[in-house]
Amino acid sequence: MRSASSRRPIDARPQEHSMLKKIVAVLLSSFTVAAFAVPLGSQSVLVVEDGTGKVLLEKNSNVQVPIASLTKLMTAMVVLDSKPNMDEAIAIDKQDVDMLKHSTSRVPVGATIARRDVLQLALMSSDNRAAASLARTYPGGMPAFRSAVDAKIKVLGMSQTVIEEPTGLSPHNMSTAADLVKMATAASQYADIRRITTDTKDIISINGRKVEYHNTNRLVGAKGWDIGMSKTGYTEEAGRCLIMRIKSAGHNATLVLLNAKASSARIMDALNIRRFIAGSDEPEVLPASSVVHHHHHSRHRRAAM
Repeated sequence: MRSASSRRPIDARPQEHSMLKKIVAVLLSSFTVAAFAVPLGSQSVLVVEDGTGKVLLEKNSNVQVPIASLTKLMTAMVVLDSKPNMDEAIAIDKQDVDMLKHSTSRVPVGATIARRDVLQLALMSSDNRAAASLARTYPGGMPAFRSAVDAKIKVLGMSQTVIEEPTGLSPHNMSTAADLVKMATAASQYADIRRITTDTKDIISINGRKVEYHNTNRLVGAKGWDIGMSKTGYTEEAGRCLIMRIKSAGHNATLVLLNAKASSARIMDALNIRRFIAGSDEPEVLPASSVVHHHHHSRHRRAAM
């Protein structure tokens, strides 16, 4: 016959089990259901409801990371704030060539292009020379441009953001998903930015030749997508990044995705977020055609896009 002392551990088990259940319940309650419902491959994610600012999804939203060509939304805002002559011709200069990443451009040095078309190339096609020329031709030149960017960052309350140059090629251009939602919300107030970033393609005259340029975000114009603003980003340091304002099942939201390891992962996150906003809890399955769409682009060609 067992002693009382030997029975105590057996008697204690129901209490331990009950306590464990309580601990698990507390732990689970500290996570949003959304975190379990929506698989997210991007390192940092923030999705907010437009108008209310209510956080719908969040993952590492206060981690400061390189932002690549998401920078170009800030460049566009600062340039448009200066109320420039959009018909004025800008000559693409050798100073505008990327000497940091040696990314390619379909905008040749010496080409003379109206500022409105340069802005189109910088935002829609994420062209680095176009973005660099917008900053170079800013009233007062590059120093004045940088000062204007710093002032805009301050006004928008982007306290974790540093932007040193206009293209996003520099890994020193850094921010957080939380700050970038502020930038996206501000950028969406500019009609030119909304229009340009939601164009699927445009034909622009380069040295007298008509050249077709496409949006770097292949979700723009895709079936089932209602996109109000868009900007992609990519450098080796930043990974695949994306800002979008979308409408899904009557709900408007802004999403920021940072440092996805592949273009397919960035798209998958966007698909799953759209379904979540619409109220569906079934995860998306990415079509095989989308997975391979960009696999054969070289790293340099995609830099800061």
